[in-house]
Amino acid sequence: MLEFIEQELAALKQANLYRSLKTIEKIEGSKIVIDGKELVNFCSNDYLGLSQHPKVKERAIEAIKEFGTGSRASRLVCGNTILHEQLEKKIAQFKGRESAIVFPTGYMANVGTITSLVGENDTIIIDRLNHASIIDACRLAKAKLQVYGHRDIVTLEAILKRSAKFAKRLIVTDSLFSMDGDIAPLPDIIKLAKEYNAITMIDEAHSTGTLGKNGRGAEEHFNTEEQTDIVMGTLSKAIGSLGGFVAGSKPLIDYLRNKARSFIYTTALPPASCAASLAAFEIIESDDSFLASLKHNEKLLKADTPIIPIITHDAERTITIARQLFERGLFVSGIRPPTVPEGESRLRITVTAQHSKEEIECLVSSLRQLIPA
Repeated sequence: MLEFIEQELAALKQANLYRSLKTIEKIEGSKIVIDGKELVNFCSNDYLGLSQHPKVKERAIEAIKEFGTGSRASRLVCGNTILHEQLEKKIAQFKGRESAIVFPTGYMANVGTITSLVGENDTIIIDRLNHASIIDACRLAKAKLQVYGHRDIVTLEAILKRSAKFAKRLIVTDSLFSMDGDIAPLPDIIKLAKEYNAITMIDEAHSTGTLGKNGRGAEEHFNTEEQTDIVMGTLSKAIGSLGGFVAGSKPLIDYLRNKARSFIYTTALPPASCAASLAAFEIIESDDSFLASLKHNEKLLKADTPIIPIITHDAERTITIARQLFERGLFVSGIRPPTVPEGESRLRITVTAQHSKEEIECLVSSLRQLIPA
């Protein structure tokens, strides 16, 4: 009955699309140990290095001592603690919104929000390169899905023009795209949404903590604060912890608490994760040296964001180069379909505040040798 599984695995291996796990044995700053080999990690989304900050770890430990390791139940039963509520208040303040709601993961935040907001009489309009969690949420929703080309404002407007028949029009986009490292044209999207009476939702997973003068995200980057209807984000990247969130008006958040199935029917985020996130937000607000270090390292790589893709096109070539970098002590992700479109395999490099100038220079030198211009 299950022979197809072995056949599919064999086909993945033949196409150089088979995935396996790398086991990290130790983490210290920008370095990790895999199979006893020390490597400089250029894969991490811990952009500010806050997952290893002493204050963040101490606050998590304190929360475990007080509340234990788990949450015992969903938020609506007995899983809601003072730490959950403090974190939601902090997120709302950080994002300049009336209220916020925390989910166990960013994936669940997108799925719960999108599926609860739209129905069969509505349409969802998305960027072609949006994150998989957005795409999956759209598939689960009963609304009509419409896709525009990456950052293509002209096509977005054309879709809006022909979509007047729908009761609600929801535009959803990543703000900082996780595989391409570029930024959505947020001011143009907001302008069109206002003109055509559409709802806007941005996924700030990779831009929270990295974009804007104070790391508040794409809205601060573009000086369009409080102009987006729904702001989603994660706590597992620059915040260095775990969880997802949505920030917006108080009625929106009250609605999600009552309607979002991925919030209602799941165990609450562990209190220790909430405490760690609270500490991380406090650090970001009180100490700008982490963001300054990140920006400095981006400039060393001549990048505008911490995500730097190098298109290698062929999946086999991508894996070969990633392996060669590994042998040189550099851990870089080789990204292949279906994560990216066919023919767009790439090395996905992420720089963090923890990388030294010497580590970055070593990466650049190795890339020049392995990928001739």
